[in-house]
Amino acid sequence: MSKEKLKELTRTRKWAHKKLIDKGSKVYEAFAHMESAAFSDGTLPKKVKEMIAIGISVQINCESCMQWHIEQAAKAGAMYDEVLEAVEVGIEMGGGPATVSARFALQVMEEVFGKQP
Repeated sequence: MSKEKLKELTRTRKWAHKKLIDKGSKVYEAFAHMESAAFSDGTLPKKVKEMIAIGISVQINCESCMQWHIEQAAKAGAMYDEVLEAVEVGIEMGGGPATVSARFALQVMEEVFGKQP
């Protein structure tokens, strides 16, 4: 995977976000508020919530989701090995097909955390 693919995913996500906000999408606005509420610190800290989302993202094979939630987990203080365990939970929940998704997650992790031994 290239850095350009990650940059393109980010550009597309930012473009779509701006487009929907600028168009006054009530549904998207409600989604953004829900996302903010869901990922704010509560009984579970944001870092843990991002790790849950990583596992789900692997299981459903959402590359943009994997990228976003790995980056957000890192910003919330997650370490490489913690994110790897979240990826592994996604593999277990998704079975063989999730191992394919995990390949993308591992590539994003190398971009976010650097190469690991």
